[in-house]
Formats: sequence, C-alpha cells, structure tokens
Amino acid sequence: MSQFVPLISSGVAGPLGVLHLPRLWQKASLEATGKLHPDYPGCGKGYDQMVLDGLGLDREEFLAYIKSDKPTYVQLEGWVLAKKGGSLDKTAVQTLNDAIKGYIHDDGTRAAILSSAGRPDDGTVKDAVGLNNLDDWQSFYNEVLK
Repeated sequence: MSQFVPLISSGVAGPLGVLHLPRLWQKASLEATGKLHPDYPGCGKGYDQMVLDGLGLDREEFLAYIKSDKPTYVQLEGWVLAKKGGSLDKTAVQTLNDAIKGYIHDDGTRAAILSSAGRPDDGTVKDAVGLNNLDDWQSFYNEVLK
C-alpha cells in the first residue's frame, strides 16, 4: 500500500476560509485509511490542534467522523458548519488564520528544515507555513522523485 506525503499547505483555506483545515482533512483522512507517510501525524498538536480549538471542535469526535464517514472535503466543511449551528464566527476564524500565518518555528527547527532542503538559512524564510512547505516538498522529492 502506498503512503503519501501530504502536499496541501497549511496556508490553504477552503470555502469556509479556515487556513489549514484542508491539510488537516487530508492528513486525518490518509491516516484513517493507513495511507499517511509515517513521518506525519494524522492530527498533531500544532496547527492541527490549533484548528480544532479555534473552531471549537472535539478532537476525538472529529477523528471518529473522518474514520467512519470518509468525507470529501466539502462534506467535512458541511459537518463543521452543522456542528457550529450553520455558521462560523468570523472573528474567531480571522484570529485562527492570523495565528497560523504568524507562527514562527524555533531556530533549531528552522535550521533543520532549511538544511534538509539544501537552502541556506539567510533569514528570508522564517514563517512556519513556508518552512513546512519546504519540508513537505523535500519529503515528497525524497520519497517519490529521487
């Protein structure tokens, strides 16, 4: 069975406008089917938990829904809306998105990601979303293209 490196960026939002939710859906869905690359958590403690907390969703209920229903992304957004009474608090979504965009990895994590990707640490890539993209792309290259 193939295992996949998730390639949806944390900087991507679906129609609801929630950053990282498409990536969380992809990772949790891949894990639920045994197809997530072992270097990735299906639902980790960083951005994944930030999204669940920011939307006021229960982690175990979310993961159970993914595993039992195997929703498409649009179906997941419908489930989220149903859980939230039909709409999301726009201020809460903006606060969550700002936290995702503003998150900065520690110096050691930044240096490790850039080194692995073969890019000098010249101070131009500091945001976690950008660094995580580089890390994903390097992992994809190593696992699939190399």
